[in-house]
Amino acid sequence: MPPLNYSHRLLKNIHIGLSPPASPGETFLVGGDYRYYHYGCDGFDDKGWGCGYRTLQLISSWIANQLPERSSSEVPSLPSIQELLVSMEDKPQSFLGSKDWIGTYEVCLVIEKLFDVPSKILHVKKDDKLIHILPDLKNHFENFKSPIMIGGDMDCSSKGVVGINCNAEDPSAPAHLLIVDPHFTGIAKSAEDLQGKCWVKWVSTEDFMDSSFYNVCLPQIKLSNTTCNV
Repeated sequence: MPPLNYSHRLLKNIHIGLSPPASPGETFLVGGDYRYYHYGCDGFDDKGWGCGYRTLQLISSWIANQLPERSSSEVPSLPSIQELLVSMEDKPQSFLGSKDWIGTYEVCLVIEKLFDVPSKILHVKKDDKLIHILPDLKNHFENFKSPIMIGGDMDCSSKGVVGINCNAEDPSAPAHLLIVDPHFTGIAKSAEDLQGKCWVKWVSTEDFMDSSFYNVCLPQIKLSNTTCNV
């Protein structure tokens, strides 16, 4: 199934204008443009199960902008993502048309298949802290500037991450991640409205669940020189 061209209706870069957290630290943000994909944004009802797909679409919209031969209309639809995973033999035929979730591993597979872009996966064990991967996240936003995805098991809500605020003088200090939440339903009116309702927000690493493991997908493609920083 071909991708759908509805991207002109989606908001871009919804984190712009959001103030950094009150705690002191350095802020590193995504560069270039991404579009905000969320539950039902294309008329497809995925409420309750599509957060991983929507975060994959957000990341795909950013990657497509970095490749001259691509366009944002090549962001895959949810049925296309399922078809691709079945064709790669990652999922059984019964996956087609299902409401089965996808996680960071599947996102990495699709990104590499569609765009020939590899991804790095970071794993945070249960009862561990996100603080252990903060240097990797800081390095990613300094050097690649692509949006990333985080998801877990007990915390099974996949989310996009478009920035980090961390204490450069004390790497062991808690940091904040700039989260783009795909669980919004309805019509996204403006970035300001989404920020006011906390669909995009800074979240302390202390607020993530110790009882959940987390996987983080970091696409290994750098911001194009022809793309503006935001």
